[in-house]
Amino acid sequence: MDDSPSAQTQRCIHTAPRTDVSQDQGKFRIHLNFPGRAVPDHDDHGYGPLATVVESFMDPGTLIRMHQHRNEDIISWVPNGVMRHDDRQGNNLVTDAEHLMVMNAGSGFWHAEETLANDPPLRMLQIFVRPHSLDLEPDIQHEPIPDPVTNEWRHLFGPEGTDAPLFVRNDVDFYDCRLTAGATTTLPSRSDWDTYLYVFDGVIDVGEESLGYTESALVTGDSDVTVTATEDSTIVAFTINPDAPITRQGTIGR
Repeated sequence: MDDSPSAQTQRCIHTAPRTDVSQDQGKFRIHLNFPGRAVPDHDDHGYGPLATVVESFMDPGTLIRMHQHRNEDIISWVPNGVMRHDDRQGNNLVTDAEHLMVMNAGSGFWHAEETLANDPPLRMLQIFVRPHSLDLEPDIQHEPIPDPVTNEWRHLFGPEGTDAPLFVRNDVDFYDCRLTAGATTTLPSRSDWDTYLYVFDGVIDVGEESLGYTESALVTGDSDVTVTATEDSTIVAFTINPDAPITRQGTIGR
């Protein structure tokens, strides 16, 4: 087990450019965002329970063959297009803008991902959360999610026992928002937790900082932070308990 640094009492916004860590497998391409790297001298690529946020592209007619994950929670957020999933438990699931999938890999979960030849090109986020304990019972959640409301945050997953539609097995909450040009909102926050913000599309101002396409920021401290869109934008945010106990033996999200 490791303990991450405690949250700062004074607000600080650490911005990060588009990641330069990527893998190109032809029809499947990924760009790995590491929230901990936004903080100077931080000794962990992740930040507390949030290990990495992966921007994933799959061309039509792509198959990622059956493979195993262990000791990580993997969330598939698909704002457009479809991601098709099957697994050794007999599930055949389609994740799209109306559904969210959380794979609580635990002691081991085998699955495959696919797009059909007539599916649209897929761009999604796959989010890796470090669980609080090793070798938990594997499970999969695939649920419809509430319709988005323009300029409002939508709470999509959280720790077990919250009112979010799906859960992960550590102290991370996830929100998304479609913010129209000129609109302002307040960044999700929670006392003594920090917030990681990622721009999926568009351009926004965060406090006095500007963020564009695939740029991100880690916000520490307890004061409210305003977010204003300078063009139509899709953004996501994670509230994170930096002091949560974490494990580091995930297949990918170590």
